[in-house]
Amino acid sequence: MAIKFFIQKDIPDEIQAEVCDTIASLGGRVEPKVPRAGFVLVQPGTAEEERLRLCWSTSERPERYFVPYTYVEACKVSGMLLKQIFIQDGQPIRMHIDSSIANINVRSTLSARIMHSGGDPTASAQSARVILADPNTEIFQHLVKTYQSEANKYVESYLWVKKCIEKGQVIYTPVVYKNPGGRRPGEERTQFTAEDEQHLCEWIAAKIPYKETGGRTGNRLYQQLCEMGSEPEFAWVARHTWQSWRERYKKNATRLDVKIAEIVDEKKPAHGEKGQYGYVRKPEEKPKRTRKKRNSTNGVADGDPNAGMKVEGGPSTAPLETYSLPMPVPLSITGVMGPVGGPADSFNPIVYQPPTPVFQHIPIPAPGQGPLDTETARRDVRKEEMEDDEVEWQIREGHATPPAWAAKRKVDGEEEGPHKRQRTGSPEMPNSLHVIDQAVRDIAQEFRFLLEEVQEYYDKCGDPERTRNRFKRARDAINALKEEDEPLTT
Repeated sequence: MAIKFFIQKDIPDEIQAEVCDTIASLGGRVEPKVPRAGFVLVQPGTAEEERLRLCWSTSERPERYFVPYTYVEACKVSGMLLKQIFIQDGQPIRMHIDSSIANINVRSTLSARIMHSGGDPTASAQSARVILADPNTEIFQHLVKTYQSEANKYVESYLWVKKCIEKGQVIYTPVVYKNPGGRRPGEERTQFTAEDEQHLCEWIAAKIPYKETGGRTGNRLYQQLCEMGSEPEFAWVARHTWQSWRERYKKNATRLDVKIAEIVDEKKPAHGEKGQYGYVRKPEEKPKRTRKKRNSTNGVADGDPNAGMKVEGGPSTAPLETYSLPMPVPLSITGVMGPVGGPADSFNPIVYQPPTPVFQHIPIPAPGQGPLDTETARRDVRKEEMEDDEVEWQIREGHATPPAWAAKRKVDGEEEGPHKRQRTGSPEMPNSLHVIDQAVRDIAQEFRFLLEEVQEYYDKCGDPERTRNRFKRARDAINALKEEDEPLTT
């Protein structure tokens, strides 16, 4: 049997003609009057559409549906007759599209799908039965919390419309039970035993042995207790929650404090001992950064080991150190075999002089002498031994004898005087030229030409001998010239 359609009369004629052709091609039939069972094609938002709904929308005709005239084209595109699922008690389900769905194309497509399936997407958030929003926004969670207590209002994702159309029915997102906490009615409660109280008192005595320290009614103490439940010796902790342990002490503090005091008197822990509640390891002290003082004259930091090193941008001011390698020197020592002649060579033994001892102030006995006696060994013991700080920094008072450290400076040959400074300039080094530069300079001096002229020609040819011959011929040519008063011969 053909499906019957009625078209709203004030829709433009060209649209009506196009809709009639589509209906006829799909096997439907257009009626001049409103059918008892069929579809009424309207233009949403017009006064005629509202009048038709008021006149012909009734619960006695549940098979009469009001849809926009674009419904016919939507059925043609989908290849099937779209079911009118968004209808409840003969009336369209009112829906609100929230502003969290910001894409205009998505909003228009969503609105068209709702109308083609019998719903009304033009309702406000307060009057709508279903609120559609973007689940990836905070607004969606806010809407869920706001309307989850209302029985006849649902907050759904914008994808919910497509799922309902595919399944052919309206299925709201189900609610699940979330345990609000607390003990369920009729459930037996785990009672505290004397052993539980003994364990609790031992825990508190170990962590907070002295009540005046405070913290026995805090949360963290009992949370730490329950965190120890994984240890075998703390298996008893799992019998109660940390809140129950805390409430047990709080409500029986007077009685339990006596037991805790007895345990403390027996073990006698020190106040602030390691492991007690509230005491943590002292953090490591950060090393203090000492700021180096800079010399106002040359800008070098005092005590800088690199102060005498050569830096980029200027010559080094450190004195040059010269090193001399010891050379073998033949010595004539008694007891050593003299030269022995041979058939083809002669051999002279060479004895190397030993290096100078580092500790020259310690007398070393020569070979053949007797052992070092005590008096000789202690002769300069006072100079060897490091003096105490108090003796080291003694000062001269009046015309008294200068202290030992002042005498040592004179012995060491150091200069005295507040204005004398160590000479930091480097010794003058003889200026040495490169072999080529010296050769160019010699040619210029020998033949009495400018150094620039000789250098310019050498840069062109690169041969010192060729340069010498050229300027030699030039000087000979100049010497062969006659004076100005002599006539030139051609």
